[in-house]
Amino acid sequence: MRSYRYLHLDVFTDQLFGGNQLAVFLDGRGLPADTMQAIAKEMHFSETTFVLPPERPDTDMRVRIFTPDEELPMAGHPTIGTLFALARAGVIGPANDRLVLGFGIGPTPVSLVWRGDELTFAWMTQLPPIFGSPIADRSAAAAALRLPPAAVAGTGLPVQTVSCGVPFLLVPVATRQAVDSAALDADAYDAFRSAARLDELPVFLFSPDSGNGQATAYSRMFAPGYGITEDPATGGASGPLGCYLVRNKVVKPEKAGAMLSLQGVKMGRPSHIHIAIGVERGEIVSVRVGGQSVVAGEGTLYI
Repeated sequence: MRSYRYLHLDVFTDQLFGGNQLAVFLDGRGLPADTMQAIAKEMHFSETTFVLPPERPDTDMRVRIFTPDEELPMAGHPTIGTLFALARAGVIGPANDRLVLGFGIGPTPVSLVWRGDELTFAWMTQLPPIFGSPIADRSAAAAALRLPPAAVAGTGLPVQTVSCGVPFLLVPVATRQAVDSAALDADAYDAFRSAARLDELPVFLFSPDSGNGQATAYSRMFAPGYGITEDPATGGASGPLGCYLVRNKVVKPEKAGAMLSLQGVKMGRPSHIHIAIGVERGEIVSVRVGGQSVVAGEGTLYI
């Protein structure tokens, strides 16, 4: 029997019991992929990460990310939380203001902000956005969320897929209240996907009506296909959200470098996800997502 130490973090928050939970196994050597998957199911958080030695010379370490149901090529809150776990364990320190993590999508740069020996903030760089074609039937998208048609159509914004490494279906909703009242209808969503010829994608709904003067958008995310009924903080969708808001002129280019998505409120786990989109001559040239984390606990798993 071997022992594997892990840290439990709350990510995209500076408050214990807020944000999105994460388990970080600091040394995943010797664990086959099927065992990592079984551990992620056992932990039952949205994601669990495993830190491994680098697999290629242009990275500092390999990080594998698992939901309870499958491995992901990248994700946001696991990236930010893993960095805070490594700092807590003393694996990285103030000399490490930039690192390159090896993910399924390839090398991913991250940058870190330190106050003395304490990590206070972390940013991850995401891939340039890939936009799907707008989906014409916004009423069907509303029905999939058990919302009236006007809740989506009334925004005047498109329903479309956007990917900065992992694709999400972005659904704009008119008000914060409507975002809170949404519930994913599995049958209606399957019908919508079939008609739109979409794979089973996570659904990320948001409203520019954040009800919070500091937030750019108020959001929720459903991903039953990943084994996640609802996610309190989704960094992998927040880069696409920022790109969507800039492309659709909801956010002006001069404001694109300092956006904030407020997520998880409906679940009682408020999450603050910072988004920085670089824009030059009307084109998106960089995508970054960042935030804070707090360590909630640690443990040892015996295998």
